[in-house]
Amino acid sequence: MVGMRDVAKRAGVSLSTVSLVVNDTGYVSADMRAKIEDAMRALNYIPNELARNLYHDRTNTIGVIVPTISHPFFATLMAALQCEFASRGLRTLLCSTADASTGEAEYVDMLRRHMMDGIVMAAHTEHAEDYWTSIGRPVVAFDRRLGAGIPSVGSDHEQGGRLIAERLIAGGIRHVVTVGGPRKQFEGSGNGITFPTVRYHLTLERLVERRGIRWDYVDAGVVADLDSHARTARAILDRFPDVDAVVGSDLVASYVVQEALRRGIRVPGDLQIVAYDGTYMADAAGLPLSCIRQDTATLARRVAQLMEQAVAGSASRGGGDVESPVQEVEDTIVPVEFVPGKTTR
Repeated sequence: MVGMRDVAKRAGVSLSTVSLVVNDTGYVSADMRAKIEDAMRALNYIPNELARNLYHDRTNTIGVIVPTISHPFFATLMAALQCEFASRGLRTLLCSTADASTGEAEYVDMLRRHMMDGIVMAAHTEHAEDYWTSIGRPVVAFDRRLGAGIPSVGSDHEQGGRLIAERLIAGGIRHVVTVGGPRKQFEGSGNGITFPTVRYHLTLERLVERRGIRWDYVDAGVVADLDSHARTARAILDRFPDVDAVVGSDLVASYVVQEALRRGIRVPGDLQIVAYDGTYMADAAGLPLSCIRQDTATLARRVAQLMEQAVAGSASRGGGDVESPVQEVEDTIVPVEFVPGKTTR
């Protein structure tokens, strides 16, 4: 097996000079670098990446924890994140907590042991804030708050709720049903809210209630339980015969469209439907969905930027294992847009 000593001997230079080139850690003249690179090619020398990573205390790998990649939004987000990290020379290691129940703990352990450079946390966690803040390694939260000093990136869900309310109120609705996850996620929904996504529900409910419009909330279960979305669509139309508007994820909205058309309910004449996310699923429901589109490209770009900053800061502190004061960081809030389709008036 060819090693750096063989490269040094062929190039006629010292082992330390070859090490500088391989690890890119010091100045080597252009002529000397070319000579060493020629020797590496001639010998088909492949640097030991593990050793090089240990030398730099970097793995160039970022772990991303999501609830599931079966859901259209998280599949879209994951694709955008992988592209963003790849453009920065970083690999992405995916964990779906629906498929690996111990994935969160395993990834955090890998991060603590410097087997990854950082974690993007985009799934539900049962841990208290001090668990995440005590890790002392780069963590970026997506659409949730994990604790002081941990940056969070998410969409402007209050704006999303306002845009939906304005559209539906203008369309003359009398009874709207919104669909989301377990209502317990709404607890503590002040400034300390853990899941900012629920704010679109809260904003929509508040605005339609002011107009005397009836609203109901239906729990479709956890995001990874995709089978429940179809059941929920049927249950809404069974339970609320007077409903004239439904708001839910792209997947829920698609099922509602299909179920309404099957029952002879006119969309949007009798029933208006608004999807929340704006993924590829918004065009696959049978009718183009009116939707709130989250800007996944911008969200992924900002997550990657914050991760780069966090990793660089960790490296400057010698790997991030030293105690440092926890400072509040401002959340990144990305605007959403309402995209008209054929399911609203």
